[in-house]
Parts: sequence; C-alpha cells; structure tokens
Amino acid sequence: MYDRFNRHINYLRISVTDRCNLRCTYCMPAEGIQLMDHKDILSFEEITEVVRVAVSLGIDKFRITGGEPLVRKDILTLVSQLASIEGVKDLSMTTNGIFLEELAQPLKDAGLRRVNISLDTLDPLKFSEITRGGDLNSVLKGIIAAKEVGLEPVKINCVVYKSSNEKDALEVKEFGRLNDLQVRFIQQMNLETGEFSIVDGGNGGNCSICNRLRLTANGMVKPCLFDEQEFSVRELGAKNALLGALNCKPLKGCRNQKGSFYNIGG
Repeated sequence: MYDRFNRHINYLRISVTDRCNLRCTYCMPAEGIQLMDHKDILSFEEITEVVRVAVSLGIDKFRITGGEPLVRKDILTLVSQLASIEGVKDLSMTTNGIFLEELAQPLKDAGLRRVNISLDTLDPLKFSEITRGGDLNSVLKGIIAAKEVGLEPVKINCVVYKSSNEKDALEVKEFGRLNDLQVRFIQQMNLETGEFSIVDGGNGGNCSICNRLRLTANGMVKPCLFDEQEFSVRELGAKNALLGALNCKPLKGCRNQKGSFYNIGG
C-alpha cells in the first residue's frame, strides 16, 4: 500500500493489551492507569482477522506490542495464529523482557521471529527506580534466552533523556557490543506536545520514510503515534479502518492529546 505521500506502508504494530507488569516513569503515572474493560480489548480472532485483511492489502510486517504483550493470557496462541497466516513475512514483538526467560523458546516454537527488549540502564537500583520495582536480572536472563533460542536479531530499546552519550546509554551500548545485540536509542517523547526525534540506530521517528500503521488494544487503527485520528475495526470493518488510517496518514507527526504510550503501543 502507498499513502498520499507515496510512502510504502507495509508494517502494522499491534497492541494486544494496555496492561503492564512495570510502571516506567516515562510511560505511566505512579498511581497506575484506568485500564480498559476486557470486553473492549480485541479478541485473538478479531486481531487475526485484521492481520488477514492487512496482508490482502499489502502489509507483510507485524509487531506485537502492549502495554507488555507477555502479560496477555495465552499470548502464545495468538503468535501461532498470526505466524500461520500466509503472507506474514515478519512477526516480531517488543517486550520488557521480564517473562522472556521462560517464554523465549515457546515463542520461537509458535512462530515469533525476533524481539526488541527494553533496557535503559545496567544499574540494578536505577532500573528498579525507572520501572518502579522491576528486576534487572530477569531482563538480562530474558535477553540471553532470546539469543539462545534464535529470536534474532535481538534489538535493545534504550530510552535516553537527551542523547546516546549519557552514562547509562554508553553502558548499554557497550553491553550490546559485547553480546552482539543491536542497540537503538530512543529520546523520551511527549505525545501532548509532539516532542519526538529519529531513533538513534533505527528508523523510528523519521516521518519521511515511515511505513507503519498502528492497531490499538481496543481496535482502533491509527495512522501515526502523534496523531489523534483513529478508525474502529469493529465499527468500520478491518479493511475500511486500515484504508481510512492509510488515507489520513499525515506527512509528519504532530501531537496526540487523546492517547498514551501504554495503550497505543509506543
């Protein structure tokens, strides 16, 4: 598919839940969030239908996100269903890695190809502070497990305050070099004010070559993270929702005062 600016749109990010087992300071407030009602969250059957339609329109790259996707009950079933769809060429997942040690092999067996894992610091105390209680050791074990089972390339998403030259970022970079991991540095974003930048080590944030649409956990197809427009797959049907988002995709992200990272997919 091509949008009105002749960008090739072949990538759909799928948020499967707004739940998360961490409370990262840059993602959600300390008191938590108002969670979606379970009936509002798309079923696996609905997600699978959206992916089937997306493939028929020319999308072949899919990423499962959250919240934290590994807290979604029976997530392995969804991975298997999506991986079995003819035309799905790339199926990946973004995860905080907490549950990855035990689930890496089952995810690989189900058809997942690769993972992006969040890691902002190698300091256990600072990690716990940033995530409000997360265990760094669990994430490191998850990274090792992902490599061992072949969920590669394993990419590390490191959120930085301003640049990749910060102390924590440099330590994560060296950790990546020593362990053959691809590290990408993501400057902290602000949806409400429209603050974002191109990912250091990746293509995210580069609006001129953006190739993605987003499906939220409650079934809204969004043309851009920094855009308030959305199209309901339940009300419009998957095809019309996808095409609606495609045709309204902006040249450049602006701001989003209606959504949050944890329910759009980051």
